[in-house]
Amino acid sequence: MLTFAEARARILAEAPRQPEEEVALEDCVGRVLAEDATAPGPLPPFDYSAMDGYALRAADAPGPCTLPVVGESRAGSAPATLGSGVAARIFTGAPLPAGADSVLPQEDVERCGDTIVLAQPPTPGRHIRRAGEDLATGAVAVARGTRLTPTHLALLATVDRPRVRVSCAPRVVILSTGDELRDPGTPARPGSVVDSNGPMLVALCRRVGAVVERTRAPDDLEAIRAAIRDALARADVLLTIGGVSVGEHDHVRDALAAEGVGLDFWKVAIKPGKPLAFGRHESRAGATGRGGNARVLGLPGNPAAAFVTFTAFVAPLLRAMQGDAHPFARTVTARLTRTAKAGPSRLELMRARLANEGGELRATVLDNQASGAVTSIAWADAIVPVAAGSTIEAGTLVEAWLLDAL
Repeated sequence: MLTFAEARARILAEAPRQPEEEVALEDCVGRVLAEDATAPGPLPPFDYSAMDGYALRAADAPGPCTLPVVGESRAGSAPATLGSGVAARIFTGAPLPAGADSVLPQEDVERCGDTIVLAQPPTPGRHIRRAGEDLATGAVAVARGTRLTPTHLALLATVDRPRVRVSCAPRVVILSTGDELRDPGTPARPGSVVDSNGPMLVALCRRVGAVVERTRAPDDLEAIRAAIRDALARADVLLTIGGVSVGEHDHVRDALAAEGVGLDFWKVAIKPGKPLAFGRHESRAGATGRGGNARVLGLPGNPAAAFVTFTAFVAPLLRAMQGDAHPFARTVTARLTRTAKAGPSRLELMRARLANEGGELRATVLDNQASGAVTSIAWADAIVPVAAGSTIEAGTLVEAWLLDAL
């Protein structure tokens, strides 16, 4: 049985890079930038005023004085030239007139007709934003491997990029198996269970930038084989849910083998999520047309186990396929509020709640850590890893994986 670190390393070693495409800027949120976006010129492109006021030469006002106001500079206007011994009206964002080296805010002067009265001398350079102080020409504005947010789009627009190259979204097919499953809102049958994994995993895949579809098969070997065969024809990643344990009706491993999927491993020393399987299908051209191979992960059927294994293994794989420079969930340090104890043989990935108390981040491990407890994932906002056979006492600082950073 592999350790957590060994299993994740094997999965990420098999992460093929997605091809690239060019898309409109407005469609880029959540996509991963495939090239450095550099500044074609200085940013800002010219010296401009940070205040509404008056532009002047500091040498013309060494002390209290009166200066005539000649002309004005507005945002969007071409830079003017300022003569000696005069001031120009200027507005926030307007280009600084050539020859000016100071801006006095309007509240610091007295306007008297076509003149201003200065009580104090100006400070050269104050209230002026210099060309290139944000970005120099050729500087990287947004680096390759960045997952784009709305603020990145603002910066890309500023450096004049109406379209950008991004990694293509991995295509994921989710296959749930089980005679007992039914969709929310459909009539209940004796022994039936609402499929909670399907909607959750679809949302999780989309959250990390994948295009996803979902299908389902009963606990029948041939039906599962047919569903796997169909999914492999178009998936970059196939996620099977349930059926990878050792029960008499757990047919997924046999079906995968029959359809040409070679398993790299099955079982990882973690709790929850021990019966995780990983492999690949090599006998077809990839869904992207690049001749790649589908990666296949068999996730446990219990909701908490499915969620934890997705967080720990699937999300990093999908991010890495897109070239994301940060494939893992963000971590924080928090102080444990209650003792956490792991069993002797497996790393335990405990669901926890975070709270800021007195300026310090605190993590409270939830009471119910059962692999089937949906509340343990719905009410959690972090995962706290606890090493096999270890006890972490209350008050200890621990690493916590942020779940909202998925």
